[in-house]
Amino acid sequence: MRGTHDDLDVVRRATIHALELAEEDVAKWCGALNDAEMTARPDGIAPVAFHLRHMVRSLDRLLTYAENRMLDEAQLRALKSEMDAATAEDVLQEFREGIANAKVRVRAFAPASYEEFRGIGRKQLPTSVGGLLIHCAEHTSRHVGQAVTTAKLVTAKQEGR
Repeated sequence: MRGTHDDLDVVRRATIHALELAEEDVAKWCGALNDAEMTARPDGIAPVAFHLRHMVRSLDRLLTYAENRMLDEAQLRALKSEMDAATAEDVLQEFREGIANAKVRVRAFAPASYEEFRGIGRKQLPTSVGGLLIHCAEHTSRHVGQAVTTAKLVTAKQEGR
């Protein structure tokens, strides 16, 4: 609905659009959070930092599977550290870099590959390249909504609302 990326087919275009919307929403709602707000867990919910890290680290993993590769040790370590402490600046930088990297990788897929089988994880759960690209968009959109909601909740509590 953005009227951009006319050089891409509908699957890659929609995926790129979801990533761009995530960038915009995170910049608007999470970009000014301080370290305490970024890691706050109001009522025990996951912090904004988790959602931002999880988004880009999941994108990396999903695109790795779409590229028909297995996860490496660094990706497995990153998976286990999504809840670790970090500064707001570091989390936002990782998010920006991860989204930029994902957009480049999404562009590299050929539409002819969309029906190709891909297995996820050790169990090789069945999907396809197209299924993984669509899941990248859906998963990112879900977590950006959670990050924005948490950011709003955290800043409202800080302001005494």
